[in-house]
Amino acid sequence: MNRLPISICLVAGNEAHRIRRTLESVAGWSAEIVIVLNAEVNDGTDKIAGEFGAKVFREPWKGFIGQKNSVAEKCTQPWLLNLDADEVVTPELQNEISCLLAAQKIPHAAYEFPRCTFYCGRWIRHGDWYPDRVLRLWRRSAAHWAGDEPHAKLEVTGTIGRLHSDLQHHSAETINHQIAKTVKYADDFVRLAAKNKSSVTFLDLLLRPVWRFLRAYFFRLGFLDGWQGFTIAWLTAFYTFLRYVRVRESQLPASR
Repeated sequence: MNRLPISICLVAGNEAHRIRRTLESVAGWSAEIVIVLNAEVNDGTDKIAGEFGAKVFREPWKGFIGQKNSVAEKCTQPWLLNLDADEVVTPELQNEISCLLAAQKIPHAAYEFPRCTFYCGRWIRHGDWYPDRVLRLWRRSAAHWAGDEPHAKLEVTGTIGRLHSDLQHHSAETINHQIAKTVKYADDFVRLAAKNKSSVTFLDLLLRPVWRFLRAYFFRLGFLDGWQGFTIAWLTAFYTFLRYVRVRESQLPASR
């Protein structure tokens, strides 16, 4: 297979338990794979990456935005595709990217595509988790990572197009794993609220969680995803309540 003029770029920590699947999905057709590892990685992730010919760098943690920009700067191909270590490029998405890059004129500077998550034995195709479009493919020098930590956002100079095939996502491995992420995300939300000096009212606590459940389960057809869709809707509502009540708690006067 002719390799495409594209750099696969990843930022990773201790990911030896799942990064192989990601690398297998891109190694046969991409011109290069570039990975920036946290300096503390010690589980053999670097050795697995080496099996696929990846260029591996170790750097102290600079935050998601800093690390993602760092790995992008090390890429040499005309196009870049950013992946996480829990994501897999499907053959359909690979084919769509191949057709795009083979065109004589590529109309957009960057492209987004849907991401489909595998959760508790089922691919989730409704609710708040799908299509979950992610902006990950861009022309070299046409974009950079910005946003508020830990939520890196790709800022593009030029227009953005859409691809239609799914990127597979294996993030929420168990319900316990999802709950643990919920607590971490609530911490991040509290920090962001403090930075922006945001306030929370009782109506936020009362109405926002209810709306998130109704939106995910009914309006976005989460009920079509079985008990997994029901669980996601409830945990999304709980996360919404948790992050707003945590902000309210953080704004209490210090006890004496």
